Amino acid sequence: MELLDKLAILADAAKYDASCASSATDRRDSLKGGIGSTEGSGICHAYAPDGRCISLLKILLTNACMYDCLYCINRRSSNVQRARFTAQEVVELTLGFYRRNCIEGLFLSSGIIRTPDYTMEQVVEVARSLREDHGFRGYIHLKTIPDADPALMALAGRYADRLSINVELPSQEGLDAFAPEKDLPGIRRSMARLRLRIEEGREKGAPRFAPAGQSTQMIVGADASTDRQILGASTNLYSSYGLKRVYYSAFSPIPHASSALPPRAAPLLREHRLYQADWLLRFYGFAEEEITTGDDDNLALDMDPKLAWALAHRAAFPVDVNTAPRETLLRVPGMGVKSVGRLLVARRHRRLRLDDLARLRLSLPKVSPFVVTADHRPRFVDSPRLATALPRQLSLFA
Repeated sequence: MELLDKLAILADAAKYDASCASSATDRRDSLKGGIGSTEGSGICHAYAPDGRCISLLKILLTNACMYDCLYCINRRSSNVQRARFTAQEVVELTLGFYRRNCIEGLFLSSGIIRTPDYTMEQVVEVARSLREDHGFRGYIHLKTIPDADPALMALAGRYADRLSINVELPSQEGLDAFAPEKDLPGIRRSMARLRLRIEEGREKGAPRFAPAGQSTQMIVGADASTDRQILGASTNLYSSYGLKRVYYSAFSPIPHASSALPPRAAPLLREHRLYQADWLLRFYGFAEEEITTGDDDNLALDMDPKLAWALAHRAAFPVDVNTAPRETLLRVPGMGVKSVGRLLVARRHRRLRLDDLARLRLSLPKVSPFVVTADHRPRFVDSPRLATALPRQLSLFA
């Protein structure tokens, strides 16, 4: 098979792996030799045909796999065209795209072939060759295999900026039903070992080990897990394994998949709401039981989670922007972490008016129904019509 044909197959197959930016890694450049660079603030972005933002050359080493996970397009029983790169072909593609200024790094995953150790050896060899044979100083993210030998995982962390292990689903029950060959306790043990090595690598004088940390991916909608269960599992992953990010991936129905897979409405919108809720949990002081609504413990799809919480807790509003503490302001719809920081600085010098909020780049239609300023007090915070009158926020940060 021609190299470009392989690229077409294996780049398309990789779109089901959630990507990431290159933030949090070491700053490196090629001023003292080598090729490539990485910036702490992120790298250039490209867009896949399905609209997902991709920062890296994102490919699979192979889409052949010995596992038969029902939610995966590349599962053993799936009728898809198979292809496989050699390690050297991935190295050549990465360097070629970099020299053409198309990418700034590599995101490499793979199906499992022969054994987990054999597959992991091939993945590590790509990173080793880029670093040692070609002096590549750009960003590398490797998807690792939890069943692989810990020594191979240690080598992967030596060459990669970030490592990730997919937990796939929030519970062992979900894995038993849809991916019986995978073991959640084993996945978590591998993540724990990575955390220890990452923490050791941050000590002064210690060998470099995955300086951008580790992340994971959770599939949304493949099993019957509620949003509260998903967010609870994510919270546990952040606290237990020091993850930089949990990536949510909307399940897309796969041709010939088992009828046992539940149908899901608006999977991409649900994925988006989970990202918004994840942000509220990590940076806004919310708990998962606060931001899931209704008897089914799921997020509202017709509005963002913060707005849904505010409408369900109208007694907490309006909030006086001149006296309220930071943690209260963070719960106001339309206010993000940065805008609250600017507001706290501004109110040290004067009592804030409504036009001051506009100068702080806050959206008055979103904010004004929930706040009190020196010249404004909302009249309709208790009105049942408020929910339909408000603009619906799509931003992840408000």
